[in-house]
Amino acid sequence: MALLTLGINHRTAPVEIRERVAFTPERMAEAFSELRAATGASEAGILSTCNRTELYLAGDDDCAPALLRWLAGFHDLDAADLENVIYVHRDSDAVRHMMRVAAGLDSMVLGEPQILGQLKDAYALAREHNATGAFLSRLFEHTFSVAKRVRTETAIGENPVSVAYASVSMAHQIFADMSRNKALLIGAGKTIELVSRHLADAGVRDFLVANRTLERAQTLAEIHGGKGIVLSEIPDHLADVDIVISSTASPLPILGKGAVERALKKRKHRPYFMVDIAVPRDIEPEVGALADVYLYTVDDLRQVIEENVRSREGAAREAENLIASGVQDFLDQLRALDAVSTLKVFRSRAESLRDAETEKALRALRNGADPETALRSLARGLTNKLLHQPSTQVRKAMAEGRTEVADFLRELYQLEMLDADEPTTTEKL
Repeated sequence: MALLTLGINHRTAPVEIRERVAFTPERMAEAFSELRAATGASEAGILSTCNRTELYLAGDDDCAPALLRWLAGFHDLDAADLENVIYVHRDSDAVRHMMRVAAGLDSMVLGEPQILGQLKDAYALAREHNATGAFLSRLFEHTFSVAKRVRTETAIGENPVSVAYASVSMAHQIFADMSRNKALLIGAGKTIELVSRHLADAGVRDFLVANRTLERAQTLAEIHGGKGIVLSEIPDHLADVDIVISSTASPLPILGKGAVERALKKRKHRPYFMVDIAVPRDIEPEVGALADVYLYTVDDLRQVIEENVRSREGAAREAENLIASGVQDFLDQLRALDAVSTLKVFRSRAESLRDAETEKALRALRNGADPETALRSLARGLTNKLLHQPSTQVRKAMAEGRTEVADFLRELYQLEMLDADEPTTTEKL
């Protein structure tokens, strides 16, 4: 069975194109219904995230051109507009690609874990729409197993590789149980939004978001059940928070030493963890000199990030080896299954020939034939029927110069070549 993957991702296309080929949940049923009909594929899967859209098809033929036309048509695009931004993987390359995606090796952030969950959701959705069969189901399940090995046997996902992630990871060095801590996020841009997600994943449940515009602060805070405030209200709430992470475009510091000193007195010197991601800085450098304040800047984080990127690159090489092994294991499984199917057909045909010759012999016996004659006729007829087609094909192959067929026949039946002068069994008889 042929396997095909056609996709578009953050490396091949800008977001303006990626968002146009994304599949919304509301249209998934329609997509699965049309996809197999348009391509002739027997099985299908769809992965659609902010960074990639990938289609997985299994069938008897290579349907890449039809698949591209369908993808473009489904999203009201010209196929020519997608030709230069798509990638296509076939068979073993498609297997390898899916495993690399699941392990986070093809992600914008090397080793990020979210993609594995997204791929599992894609598989569940395909099953929900009865779009997968034995082949794709086996591939998805094996892929998840390989990705799990990559996660458990390498350090691919252990170290943060973004400023936002590094900030939250460093907070763990100060606070062991972050579910007890309240966070103040200053700013409401993409970096702070990412910080908020990482904090929530780390266990933080109490959020305060301060921003120049209250509406934006409230929108972000409400995602996590928190509260939004304007920047001028920060001193009123500073004593109640434990974690402060700031990233704004302000040309002047937002949080000064005096405000932090006053808050520390109210807190009875319980420690602060602060990260100033902004350039120019949002928090006065003098704040870092205060007792019980752990203040880090973006420069402090950069060294951590660079070290962790190098660490992940080493883990990525280990992951590639695991994936290569996983691809080979999957292909071996397919060959074993194909051998079983072939042997079933082979046995079924042999049994049909046997039954036909047996019935012929029984009819002869019922008509009064000599038993010995009928038995010899059965043996001769069965032998001829079993050997006729293989003999014909071997002679044809040898005439075409494919001598390996004869070699395989000798290996298959463990035959030893007869001496030219030695009579065959028939001649001996």
